[in-house]
Amino acid sequence: MRLISLNLNGIRSATTKGLAAWIESTRPDCMGVQEIRAQPSDISNRFDTLGGMKGYFHCAQKKGYAGVGIYSIHEPSELCTGMNDAEFDAEGRWLEARFDTPFRKFSIVSAYFPSGSSSEDRQQAKFRFLNVILPILNRMKSEREFILMGDLNIAHKNIDIKNWKGNIKNSGFLPEERAWMDHIFEDLGFVDVYRSLYPTQEQYTWWSQRGQARKNNVGWRIDYQIATRNISSSALASHVYTHEKFSDHAPLIVDYDFTI
Repeated sequence: MRLISLNLNGIRSATTKGLAAWIESTRPDCMGVQEIRAQPSDISNRFDTLGGMKGYFHCAQKKGYAGVGIYSIHEPSELCTGMNDAEFDAEGRWLEARFDTPFRKFSIVSAYFPSGSSSEDRQQAKFRFLNVILPILNRMKSEREFILMGDLNIAHKNIDIKNWKGNIKNSGFLPEERAWMDHIFEDLGFVDVYRSLYPTQEQYTWWSQRGQARKNNVGWRIDYQIATRNISSSALASHVYTHEKFSDHAPLIVDYDFTI
């Protein structure tokens, strides 16, 4: 099973840069996308399928904002849209595709965590989101195996950000945000799949569009595949694809010894 996660920074923009052809050559089973910035009317008959995969979406109410999707070559047994939270469901931040069989329960989630960088109000919204999602993760873990793919807008450790000393007081690397990550990995038992495979590798998934951050590899690792322990143990290899640029984020690819 090959899974890809990518913040598109606009589905219309990303698809003009060769994304569909790359997906066809990469041949994932599923792809979680974030920040699609499109409405259902924009998607219909244009982005319903991508690279041979059928798409499922949770769009934001606000035009040109947020929104997530899952493309898959497999038909989900069920789709769960939203988090049952009015504030964040209006922003299109959560989509769960279930691939259940009589023998096991398994889900793939595409999630887009808020960014708090624009204002203190948005940082407080980000903290609210982190509080809302904790019981959801706990409930799901008690019921099923799953992989959460997405842009978490948090770099976890010093190794995950180029200039960590200068960002300790900035959204995305705040002590409270990093403590939340510690909690889900150390206390709740979830696994950061990429980091479990490559504990010491410096690899980023997002670069500021200011200056020459991407050229100089001054980046952040804020895109993840987070899995329940049994699923994470089946991870074989992972890499971040940087040869082409579809977005200010790069695709995170993980191969698992697992079949949907």
